[in-house]
Amino acid sequence: MSDSPSTVSQVCSRFHRAIELIGSRWSGAILQTLLQGRSRYGAIKAAIPDLTDRMLSERLRTLEGENLLLRIVVPESPVRVEYELTPKGRELQDALKEIGAWAERWIPLEDDSTSKSTGTESKARKRTPLRHARKTKHV
Repeated sequence: MSDSPSTVSQVCSRFHRAIELIGSRWSGAILQTLLQGRSRYGAIKAAIPDLTDRMLSERLRTLEGENLLLRIVVPESPVRVEYELTPKGRELQDALKEIGAWAERWIPLEDDSTSKSTGTESKARKRTPLRHARKTKHV
C-alpha cells in the first residue's frame, strides 16, 4: 500500500448546487412538509418550529424560483394562497426519505430540559461521539 495521498475527484457542480439548495436552512423542512400535500403558509409555519415569517417567505420564493413548488392563489374572499410541490419538487421524496432514515440512525434528539433551561447548550454537550471511527490499514 502506498503512503501517498489518494486522488480525489472534483465535486460535480450539479450535485453541489442541489445540496446547497435543499440543504439551505429550512428548505429541507419546507419540502418535507409540502410532501404531505398542498398547504397554506400558516400550516407550513406551524409545522416547522422556530421558523420565522421572513425566512419562510424567503425560502418559499427561492424554492418557487427553482421550480420546486408552485404558489397557488385561490380567488376567494379573502384571497387564499397555497403552496404545492411541482413534479420536480416531488422527485425529491426518495432523497428526503433516505436523509430522514439516516437522521433516525445518527442524529440524537435534543434534550428538551437542556435547551429549555438555558436556551443554548455548550459546544461540548452538542457534540456527539464518533460512532464508527475510520478504519485504517496498518502495514
